[in-house]
Amino acid sequence: MARGIFISYQRQDVNRARGFNLMKHSQYVDVNFRGRHLLTPVNSRNPSYIKSCVNKQMHGTSVTVVLLGEKTHQSNWVAWEIAQSIKRGNGVVAMRLKDQHAPLPSNSEVSRLLRQAGAEVLPWNPHGVDRAIERAFRASGRASAIANRSSRTARSGGALAGGGGQGCNR
Repeated sequence: MARGIFISYQRQDVNRARGFNLMKHSQYVDVNFRGRHLLTPVNSRNPSYIKSCVNKQMHGTSVTVVLLGEKTHQSNWVAWEIAQSIKRGNGVVAMRLKDQHAPLPSNSEVSRLLRQAGAEVLPWNPHGVDRAIERAFRASGRASAIANRSSRTARSGGALAGGGGQGCNR
């Protein structure tokens, strides 16, 4: 089953984030996820509107993958997305982009939030993405919450809500 993930990245890494999202279509990498993201910039400078678009994209996800580039630790938006992920109960995993080896400054807000989330910080490894996403999901505690909700829904004959979130003007 494809896990719903939110892809968080610093704006200057947008092309690498697009490449990460495209891995799910590669015959050479065994990954299976449904990526949600803002890879096309939101056509607004209004922080409230942008946050609403991010929240719409996070809907239906269970893991946030933070792509770590050279300046990710300076991004207030990435920090906010990690904080939202924690609040939602999403698992969080961080993966350094290819050729990014410098340690994250331990005093940055992004570092603090990754620690708070219990996130693994992994080197670039496209072949390990699926397992890392699954570990983050299991560590978040959402796995049991979703299993419990699914069994309650099955017993009641109802359906689970999901999807949506693509409607932000860009």
